[in-house]
Amino acid sequence: MTDFLSNILFFFERLNWLSLVDIFLVTLIFFILLYILRDTQAMTLLRGVLFLVVFIIFLTSILDLPAFSWLINTTLPALLLAIPVIFAPEIRRALERLGRAGVIYPINSQNSEAQLSAMIKAIISATARLSARQHGALIIFQRLDNLAEYIKTGVPMDTIITPEILLQTFYPNTPLHDGAVIIADFRLAAASCIMPLSSSGILARSPEREMGLRHRAALGSSEKSDSLALIVSEENGNISIAQSGRIMRDLSLKRAENILFAFYRPTGLTRSAGFLERYLPFLFKKETK
Repeated sequence: MTDFLSNILFFFERLNWLSLVDIFLVTLIFFILLYILRDTQAMTLLRGVLFLVVFIIFLTSILDLPAFSWLINTTLPALLLAIPVIFAPEIRRALERLGRAGVIYPINSQNSEAQLSAMIKAIISATARLSARQHGALIIFQRLDNLAEYIKTGVPMDTIITPEILLQTFYPNTPLHDGAVIIADFRLAAASCIMPLSSSGILARSPEREMGLRHRAALGSSEKSDSLALIVSEENGNISIAQSGRIMRDLSLKRAENILFAFYRPTGLTRSAGFLERYLPFLFKKETK
């Protein structure tokens, strides 16, 4: 006990402001890594790797196993090279988010503000009626990342956005109702588009595991790009919004409208995509269960 207290005292005697900065930076790096990997399949792999490392360290420190220790020391460099391959999707997603963090949104002109307001009001009007009738819908908003590859999978429309067009597009059993509508530059670019499905670990937990393909496609498109996705549930008419791999569910019309204004095209001061993704996810955490 005396040695333990003396070691603690020795530690605090050597502690200075530079050491605190050093500890803070290391902690910040681990926090960012865990923040990026949370709710992904990589967390399961990471737990498996940590368990294996702890088991090997425990086994080699307790028992004298020269052949086993030689094998571990020989294969360790190869295992380290395998880490980027195992975690390739998560590493790519993290680099994409880092790249977006330096991108500046242009300040909207007065004309763009009018277009944005008219577009969102038309979408909210259509969403209200789709929700009341329990007609499923998926609307993808293109932001900085180009969605041309997904637009090509649908039916080109290139038309102005009106509630009537959206209602007709998502009317059940019509040719265009299945798939997503993609909005780019304040226009309806295409309908019946095929979006990537989410591989997020969020879907393995309740109630997200009960979500249908529309919600999975919304999450998938927000994971693969900086797009924003509006979903109307076909089962109960609930309204949801997905952004940056997170989903906010059971929204009121007013809140959905406010979120669309805030996330689709920030105005006034220029803002980076990284700022929105870093400081506003608490909105999504609150609704994700």
